[in-house]
Amino acid sequence: MVDFTDEDDALLAELGVEVETKQEGGRTAREERIIAGFEEIQRFVAEHGLIPQHGEGRDIFERIYAVRLDRLRDQEDCRALLVPMDHQGLLAGAETPSGFAEEMDDDALLAELGVDAPADDLTELRHVRSAADKRAAEEIANRTKCEDFERFKPLFDQVQTEIRIGLRTTRPIVKDTGFLKAEIKAGQFFILGGQLAYVAAVGEPFKAPNGETDSRLRVIYSNATESDLLLRSLQRALYKDDAGRRVTEPNAGPLFADRTEDGDEASGTVYVLRSKSDHPDVAAHREVLHKIGVTGNDVATRIANARLDPTFLMADVEIVATYELFNINRTRLENIIHRVFAPARLDIIINDRMGNPIVPREWFLVPLFVIDEVVQKIKDGTITGYVYDPKTAALTRAA
Repeated sequence: MVDFTDEDDALLAELGVEVETKQEGGRTAREERIIAGFEEIQRFVAEHGLIPQHGEGRDIFERIYAVRLDRLRDQEDCRALLVPMDHQGLLAGAETPSGFAEEMDDDALLAELGVDAPADDLTELRHVRSAADKRAAEEIANRTKCEDFERFKPLFDQVQTEIRIGLRTTRPIVKDTGFLKAEIKAGQFFILGGQLAYVAAVGEPFKAPNGETDSRLRVIYSNATESDLLLRSLQRALYKDDAGRRVTEPNAGPLFADRTEDGDEASGTVYVLRSKSDHPDVAAHREVLHKIGVTGNDVATRIANARLDPTFLMADVEIVATYELFNINRTRLENIIHRVFAPARLDIIINDRMGNPIVPREWFLVPLFVIDEVVQKIKDGTITGYVYDPKTAALTRAA
């Protein structure tokens, strides 16, 4: 093996080449990957003060770490390798909860993140080699406390809410060299190392020694830390993180449109109906009484037997408006709309064909123009801050 001087090492580092030395203890590549995966779990515990847990209500990244920890606990060779460095007592935990596998297995967890990898990749992580990648990882790790985090906390809360209700989505980082040239702008959100990362500022561009144009960033993380890493370092870190994601803008893609675009996934249709019932309470408010729902099927098919269905007031209906939607969760969208208009829900009891009393839940005393306004606010991502005021027939800020 060639012996390099310190000056040689420095020169090679500038060229992005890392000189490999013989590893202490003669560990195999698999053992190194297992250790790297365990260290990620240890960092999670150090940052959050808890062992990663299973459960549908948990963050998707925490659930992946929980699956990985279960794997490490169950494999005797992994336990033997990791026990000496287990200063947090993670390997002595309880067994995997019964029923977890049926709830969501590791492949489903990875699929939700858009990661296409064999099952054993949960304990085998890509080994970082290049000096550039190593510097990127160090910059990510060298975070400091964000002293003015209160300024940014409302942004994180809003983004998390919008992801949960489907106004934003998280998409995998494109794994090709083109991504390394992708533009990162102030105001963007990413998911890196299981944390939301917000690009608060992008400094003036400058020429790096390798000829690339680079910039110094201010990146705020959802755990109230920050870093001033380089733009290229953030790109490399996202590229190397198998769970790295970009967070779309609230109006990314045609959530409501007349046609799809490449890559869009159809989700369904929001429909607004007007009843033809001769019920006195319906007839008295016919112009402002609307049923608002979301369906994944054809609307005409949905209303074909309306006169036999108490949810349609046992009467025929007419379609007043429809909004086709893409890349959004139908159930959550419907819940948002119904929450906004809850104060104007029609209070009525309808008997079904057997004479059983039914209370329809999707009819609201609200003008059509306000429904259009709600749709627009869903599209621009601001709807979470509004409710409907029946007294003024207008949207108002939620308390």
